[in-house]
Amino acid sequence: MQTMKMKTAPRLPPARLVVVGISLAAGIGAAVLASGSKPPDVIIAKDPVSTIVVAAGPLEYGTTLTGDNVNEVPWESSIFPEGAFKLKADLLKDGARAALTSMNRNEPVLSSRITGPNQPASLAALAEPGMRAVSIRVDEARGVAGFVRMGDRVNVILTWSDSRDKPRSSHADVLLQGVKVLATGQIANDRQDHPTVVPTVTVEVSTEQAQKLILAESVGTLSLVLRQAGDAEIEAVRRITLADIGESEPAAAPAPPPAPSRVAEVWIYRGDTEPNIYRDIYREPYRQAR
Repeated sequence: MQTMKMKTAPRLPPARLVVVGISLAAGIGAAVLASGSKPPDVIIAKDPVSTIVVAAGPLEYGTTLTGDNVNEVPWESSIFPEGAFKLKADLLKDGARAALTSMNRNEPVLSSRITGPNQPASLAALAEPGMRAVSIRVDEARGVAGFVRMGDRVNVILTWSDSRDKPRSSHADVLLQGVKVLATGQIANDRQDHPTVVPTVTVEVSTEQAQKLILAESVGTLSLVLRQAGDAEIEAVRRITLADIGESEPAAAPAPPPAPSRVAEVWIYRGDTEPNIYRDIYREPYRQAR
Protein backbone atom coordinates (compact mmCIF):
# COMPACT_ATOMS: atom_id res chain seq x y z
CA MET A 1 0.00 0.00 0.00
CA GLN A 2 1.34 3.33 -1.01
CA THR A 3 1.34 5.95 1.70
CA MET A 4 0.51 9.58 1.00
CA LYS A 5 2.62 12.37 2.41
CA MET A 6 1.02 15.71 3.32
CA LYS A 7 2.87 18.87 2.56
CA THR A 8 3.20 21.38 5.34
CA ALA A 9 3.17 25.11 4.78
CA PRO A 10 6.54 26.72 5.03
CA ARG A 11 7.21 28.42 8.30
CA LEU A 12 7.68 32.20 8.33
CA PRO A 13 10.80 33.58 9.81
CA PRO A 14 10.32 35.09 13.30
CA ALA A 15 11.01 38.61 12.07
CA ARG A 16 8.16 38.38 9.58
CA LEU A 17 5.83 37.07 12.28
CA VAL A 18 6.50 40.17 14.33
CA VAL A 19 5.74 42.44 11.39
CA VAL A 20 2.55 40.54 10.60
CA GLY A 21 1.43 40.74 14.24
CA ILE A 22 1.96 44.47 14.38
CA SER A 23 0.06 44.93 11.13
CA LEU A 24 -2.86 42.84 12.38
CA ALA A 25 -3.01 44.77 15.65
CA ALA A 26 -2.98 48.09 13.82
CA GLY A 27 -5.68 46.91 11.47
CA ILE A 28 -7.90 45.67 14.27
CA GLY A 29 -7.46 48.97 16.14
CA ALA A 30 -8.34 50.97 13.06
CA ALA A 31 -11.40 48.82 12.48
CA VAL A 32 -12.56 49.30 16.04
CA LEU A 33 -12.13 53.06 15.80
CA ALA A 34 -13.86 53.18 12.47
CA SER A 35 -16.77 51.01 13.56
CA GLY A 36 -17.23 52.75 16.92
CA SER A 37 -20.16 55.18 17.23
CA LYS A 38 -19.27 58.87 17.03
CA PRO A 39 -19.90 60.65 20.35
CA PRO A 40 -22.81 63.08 20.18
CA ASP A 41 -22.02 66.77 19.91
CA VAL A 42 -22.24 68.62 23.23
CA ILE A 43 -25.02 71.16 23.00
CA ILE A 44 -24.65 74.13 25.36
CA ALA A 45 -27.98 75.68 26.08
CA LYS A 46 -27.82 79.43 25.87
CA ASP A 47 -30.14 81.79 27.69
CA PRO A 48 -32.59 83.56 25.45
CA VAL A 49 -31.16 86.88 24.33
CA SER A 50 -33.31 89.96 24.64
CA THR A 51 -32.51 93.66 24.39
CA ILE A 52 -32.08 96.37 26.99
CA VAL A 53 -32.14 100.15 26.82
CA VAL A 54 -28.82 101.78 27.77
CA ALA A 55 -27.38 105.28 27.70
CA ALA A 56 -25.89 106.08 24.31
CA GLY A 57 -23.39 108.41 25.99
CA PRO A 58 -22.77 110.12 29.33
CA LEU A 59 -26.02 111.49 30.80
CA GLU A 60 -26.12 114.15 33.51
CA TYR A 61 -28.76 114.81 36.14
CA GLY A 62 -31.82 116.42 34.57
CA THR A 63 -31.10 115.28 30.99
CA THR A 64 -34.31 114.52 29.09
CA LEU A 65 -34.24 111.02 27.60
CA THR A 66 -34.92 110.77 23.87
CA GLY A 67 -34.53 108.21 21.14
CA ASP A 68 -31.16 109.74 20.28
CA ASN A 69 -29.41 109.53 23.67
CA VAL A 70 -30.41 105.93 24.46
CA ASN A 71 -29.74 102.67 22.58
CA GLU A 72 -31.02 99.10 22.50
CA VAL A 73 -28.31 96.45 22.95
CA PRO A 74 -28.44 92.62 23.28
CA TRP A 75 -28.82 91.36 26.86
CA GLU A 76 -29.33 87.91 28.40
CA SER A 77 -32.84 87.55 29.75
CA SER A 78 -31.70 85.58 32.82
CA ILE A 79 -29.79 88.57 34.20
CA PHE A 80 -32.21 91.29 33.18
CA PRO A 81 -32.06 94.06 35.86
CA GLU A 82 -35.18 95.00 37.77
CA GLY A 83 -36.67 98.23 36.48
CA ALA A 84 -34.89 98.08 33.11
CA PHE A 85 -36.56 98.60 29.72
CA LYS A 86 -36.32 96.21 26.77
CA LEU A 87 -37.23 98.70 24.06
CA LYS A 88 -37.01 102.44 23.54
CA ALA A 89 -40.75 102.40 22.92
CA ASP A 90 -41.31 101.01 26.43
CA LEU A 91 -39.23 103.84 27.89
CA LEU A 92 -40.78 106.72 25.97
CA LYS A 93 -44.33 105.59 25.24
CA ASP A 94 -46.03 107.44 28.13
CA GLY A 95 -44.10 110.70 27.85
CA ALA A 96 -40.70 112.27 28.31
CA ARG A 97 -38.54 111.21 31.24
CA ALA A 98 -35.44 112.81 32.77
CA ALA A 99 -32.34 111.38 34.43
CA LEU A 100 -32.29 111.65 38.23
CA THR A 101 -28.64 110.55 38.45
CA SER A 102 -25.65 110.64 36.15
CA MET A 103 -25.19 107.64 33.84
CA ASN A 104 -22.21 106.39 31.85
CA ARG A 105 -22.21 105.16 28.26
CA ASN A 106 -23.83 101.69 27.90
CA GLU A 107 -25.18 101.83 31.46
CA PRO A 108 -28.71 100.34 31.68
CA VAL A 109 -31.48 102.88 32.15
CA LEU A 110 -33.43 101.88 35.29
CA SER A 111 -36.79 103.24 36.40
CA SER A 112 -35.34 104.06 39.84
CA ARG A 113 -32.85 106.45 38.23
CA ILE A 114 -35.22 108.41 36.03
CA THR A 115 -38.40 110.41 36.55
CA GLY A 116 -41.89 109.27 35.78
CA PRO A 117 -43.46 110.19 32.43
CA ASN A 118 -43.72 113.98 31.91
CA GLN A 119 -42.24 114.60 35.38
CA PRO A 120 -39.40 117.13 35.82
CA ALA A 121 -36.17 116.21 37.55
CA SER A 122 -36.47 117.50 41.12
CA LEU A 123 -35.83 116.50 44.71
CA ALA A 124 -39.46 115.43 44.98
CA ALA A 125 -38.78 112.82 42.31
CA LEU A 126 -35.64 111.63 44.09
CA ALA A 127 -37.38 110.83 47.39
CA GLU A 128 -38.70 107.31 47.88
CA PRO A 129 -42.46 106.87 48.39
CA GLY A 130 -43.46 107.94 51.91
CA MET A 131 -40.19 109.78 52.53
CA ARG A 132 -39.51 113.50 52.87
CA ALA A 133 -36.63 115.84 51.98
CA VAL A 134 -35.28 118.21 54.62
CA SER A 135 -32.20 120.47 54.51
CA ILE A 136 -29.61 120.82 57.27
CA ARG A 137 -27.34 123.84 57.70
CA VAL A 138 -23.67 122.83 57.54
CA ASP A 139 -20.26 124.43 57.14
CA GLU A 140 -16.87 123.15 56.01
CA ALA A 141 -16.29 121.18 59.20
CA ARG A 142 -19.81 119.96 59.92
CA GLY A 143 -20.32 118.97 56.26
CA VAL A 144 -17.27 116.62 56.11
CA ALA A 145 -15.25 119.27 54.24
CA GLY A 146 -17.50 119.07 51.19
CA PHE A 147 -16.89 115.37 50.55
CA VAL A 148 -20.54 114.42 51.11
CA ARG A 149 -22.21 113.79 47.76
CA MET A 150 -25.61 112.83 46.47
CA GLY A 151 -26.39 109.18 47.25
CA ASP A 152 -24.05 108.96 50.26
CA ARG A 153 -25.28 107.75 53.65
CA VAL A 154 -24.56 109.78 56.77
CA ASN A 155 -25.17 109.82 60.51
CA VAL A 156 -26.49 113.05 62.02
CA ILE A 157 -25.03 114.08 65.39
CA LEU A 158 -26.52 116.74 67.66
CA THR A 159 -24.20 118.69 69.98
CA TRP A 160 -26.03 120.70 72.61
CA SER A 161 -25.99 122.02 76.17
CA ASP A 162 -28.78 121.32 78.63
CA SER A 163 -29.67 124.50 80.52
CA ARG A 164 -31.58 122.44 83.08
CA ASP A 165 -28.36 120.89 84.35
CA LYS A 166 -26.66 122.66 87.24
CA PRO A 167 -23.95 123.34 86.28
CA ARG A 168 -24.76 123.52 82.56
CA SER A 169 -23.35 120.47 80.72
CA SER A 170 -22.61 119.60 77.06
CA HIS A 171 -23.73 116.45 75.22
CA ALA A 172 -23.29 114.80 71.81
CA ASP A 173 -26.12 112.49 70.67
CA VAL A 174 -26.44 110.41 67.48
CA LEU A 175 -29.78 111.69 66.26
CA LEU A 176 -30.17 109.65 63.04
CA GLN A 177 -28.21 106.86 61.36
CA GLY A 178 -27.77 105.95 57.70
CA VAL A 179 -29.88 108.72 56.15
CA LYS A 180 -29.55 109.19 52.39
CA VAL A 181 -28.17 112.43 50.96
CA LEU A 182 -30.41 113.74 48.17
CA ALA A 183 -28.47 116.90 47.34
CA THR A 184 -25.65 119.13 48.55
CA GLY A 185 -26.46 122.81 48.36
CA GLN A 186 -28.39 123.12 45.12
CA ILE A 187 -26.40 120.33 43.46
CA ALA A 188 -28.13 117.02 42.77
CA ASN A 189 -25.25 115.32 40.98
CA ASP A 190 -23.69 112.06 42.14
CA ARG A 191 -20.67 112.44 39.84
CA GLN A 192 -19.04 115.52 41.35
CA ASP A 193 -15.34 115.36 40.52
CA HIS A 194 -14.16 117.58 43.39
CA PRO A 195 -15.29 118.35 46.96
CA THR A 196 -17.56 121.37 47.23
CA VAL A 197 -18.28 123.22 50.47
CA VAL A 198 -22.00 124.01 50.59
CA PRO A 199 -24.24 125.79 53.12
CA THR A 200 -26.86 123.03 53.29
CA VAL A 201 -27.24 119.29 52.79
CA THR A 202 -30.63 117.80 51.92
CA VAL A 203 -31.38 114.33 53.29
CA GLU A 204 -34.18 111.81 52.85
CA VAL A 205 -36.07 111.11 56.08
CA SER A 206 -39.47 110.14 57.41
CA THR A 207 -41.89 112.76 58.71
CA GLU A 208 -40.95 112.03 62.34
CA GLN A 209 -37.24 112.20 61.54
CA ALA A 210 -37.79 115.55 59.81
CA GLN A 211 -39.43 116.87 62.98
CA LYS A 212 -36.44 115.73 65.04
CA LEU A 213 -33.98 117.46 62.72
CA ILE A 214 -35.87 120.75 62.67
CA LEU A 215 -36.23 120.77 66.46
CA ALA A 216 -32.60 119.77 66.97
CA GLU A 217 -31.37 122.70 64.88
CA SER A 218 -33.12 125.08 67.25
CA VAL A 219 -31.40 123.73 70.37
CA GLY A 220 -27.90 122.82 69.18
CA THR A 221 -25.52 122.15 66.31
CA LEU A 222 -25.96 119.37 63.73
CA SER A 223 -22.94 117.64 62.19
CA LEU A 224 -22.70 114.91 59.53
CA VAL A 225 -20.63 111.72 59.78
CA LEU A 226 -19.98 110.03 56.43
CA ARG A 227 -20.62 106.26 56.40
CA GLN A 228 -18.80 103.64 54.33
CA ALA A 229 -20.51 102.76 51.06
CA GLY A 230 -22.90 99.84 51.58
CA ASP A 231 -22.80 100.06 55.38
CA ALA A 232 -26.41 99.74 56.55
CA GLU A 233 -25.74 98.63 60.14
CA ILE A 234 -27.61 100.46 62.89
CA GLU A 235 -25.21 100.75 65.82
CA ALA A 236 -26.05 100.82 69.50
CA VAL A 237 -25.02 104.31 70.60
CA ARG A 238 -24.98 106.34 73.79
CA ARG A 239 -24.68 109.97 74.79
CA ILE A 240 -21.15 111.37 74.98
CA THR A 241 -20.29 114.04 77.55
CA LEU A 242 -17.17 116.03 78.46
CA ALA A 243 -16.26 113.34 80.96
CA ASP A 244 -15.89 110.83 78.07
CA ILE A 245 -13.19 112.92 76.41
CA GLY A 246 -11.16 113.41 79.58
CA GLU A 247 -12.51 116.78 80.60
CA SER A 248 -14.55 117.38 83.70
CA GLU A 249 -17.80 119.24 83.65
CA PRO A 250 -17.61 122.90 84.70
CA ALA A 251 -17.11 123.22 88.46
CA ALA A 252 -20.03 124.36 90.52
CA ALA A 253 -20.00 128.00 91.58
CA PRO A 254 -18.74 128.46 95.17
CA ALA A 255 -21.39 128.88 97.83
CA PRO A 256 -21.96 132.50 98.90
CA PRO A 257 -20.41 133.47 102.26
CA PRO A 258 -22.74 133.30 105.25
CA ALA A 259 -24.55 136.49 106.13
CA PRO A 260 -23.01 138.43 109.00
CA SER A 261 -24.46 137.64 112.41
CA ARG A 262 -26.21 140.37 114.42
CA VAL A 263 -24.98 140.89 117.97
CA ALA A 264 -27.25 142.55 120.56
CA GLU A 265 -25.87 143.94 123.79
CA VAL A 266 -27.82 144.92 126.92
CA TRP A 267 -26.12 147.02 129.63
CA ILE A 268 -27.72 146.94 133.08
CA TYR A 269 -26.64 149.45 135.76
CA ARG A 270 -27.28 148.89 139.46
CA GLY A 271 -26.20 151.83 141.56
CA ASP A 272 -22.63 152.86 141.10
CA THR A 273 -21.37 149.41 140.23
CA GLU A 274 -20.02 148.45 136.88
CA PRO A 275 -22.76 147.57 134.40
CA ASN A 276 -23.60 144.01 133.61
CA ILE A 277 -23.38 143.42 129.87
CA TYR A 278 -25.51 140.76 128.25
CA ARG A 279 -24.89 139.76 124.58
CA ASP A 280 -27.13 137.76 122.27
CA ILE A 281 -26.25 136.65 118.71
CA TYR A 282 -29.03 136.48 116.13
CA ARG A 283 -28.42 134.11 113.26
CA GLU A 284 -30.86 135.82 110.98
CA PRO A 285 -29.29 137.91 108.18
CA TYR A 286 -28.61 141.40 109.45
CA ARG A 287 -30.73 144.00 107.80
CA GLN A 288 -29.27 147.45 107.72
CA ALA A 289 -31.59 150.28 108.51
CA ARG A 290 -32.42 152.38 105.51
